[in-house]
Amino acid sequence: MARRSGITNTLAIEHGGSFTHLPSDSRARVCCRPVPAVARVFVFVFLLCLCSAHGWAQQDDQQQMRGLDEQVQELKSDVLSIAAELSRLEEKLLYPSGTQVAVFIALAEGDQMRLDAVRLQIDGKLVAHYIYSSKELEALRKGGVQRIYVGNVATGEHQLEVLVDGKREGGADFSRTEQFAFRKEVKPELVGLTLAGPDSGNTPITLAEW
Repeated sequence: MARRSGITNTLAIEHGGSFTHLPSDSRARVCCRPVPAVARVFVFVFLLCLCSAHGWAQQDDQQQMRGLDEQVQELKSDVLSIAAELSRLEEKLLYPSGTQVAVFIALAEGDQMRLDAVRLQIDGKLVAHYIYSSKELEALRKGGVQRIYVGNVATGEHQLEVLVDGKREGGADFSRTEQFAFRKEVKPELVGLTLAGPDSGNTPITLAEW
């Protein structure tokens, strides 16, 4: 018997069988028809729509991210404002205007001494001891003002003692101590201390009410 081969589309001969040729036109004809222009246009439009949708999705994501960033920044600003207001309220409660005294530190204009530390005593009691970093000293040299102390004292006369440690322009250590009398009225007392090095020709420590 003969069996059909799927590879050659011919008849194979088995033992004891006969050989027969297939007709020359027995193979199926394959027709290749061009894709209509309308179909090509449809595919192009479809791909274009996909690209546009992807672009719109990306734009929406970017807009959402920008919106979230703006909301985060607004929340941070609100938190900082609330914290500042709470700090002011706390200060008013802790230091009422009738007993509040604040001491500020500034350097004389153009002074180049290296300020190391300042200690304050009010009526013989140590109320502040501050050691300065290089960045803080640079800020003071540029005209900055530091609030070194805020506290409560009763109305009336008081003694303020100021001790300054630092280095002269040549590197030698120096120390200065001054005592001042001030009167606390029934209102906040703001005391300003201006410091100067021994090489500047200015008074080392001066006091003024602000």
